[in-house]
Amino acid sequence: MTAAAIRTLRLILTMHGLIGLADTAELLATELVANAVRHTKGPAALRVRWAAGVLRIGAWDADPEPPEPPQELTRLGEAEEGRGLALVRACADLWGWQPLTRDGNRGKYVWCELTSAA
Repeated sequence: MTAAAIRTLRLILTMHGLIGLADTAELLATELVANAVRHTKGPAALRVRWAAGVLRIGAWDADPEPPEPPQELTRLGEAEEGRGLALVRACADLWGWQPLTRDGNRGKYVWCELTSAA
């Protein structure tokens, strides 16, 4: 993610009184978008939503293939790849993905959630 996107995310969370989630939210958003950009061709987008005490962070990309299941962080050792979703799984309260179809275009949405108590 760009520095501007990180600053914008932090500003939005601060304005909504969620600064306590900012560091983790930035890490998760960065990992989700990095995976979308690295593993797919075409556009990608970040979406952030706050509702009922839950912050949902998601990345959309144009590839309908499911993400590789994350491994345990401890099993990755010094591996240079495969840490993105492992970090998401370790830091988020919940994560998942869903296929998307819109106007004949296919893709997927990979998301995670943080609760305000996190």
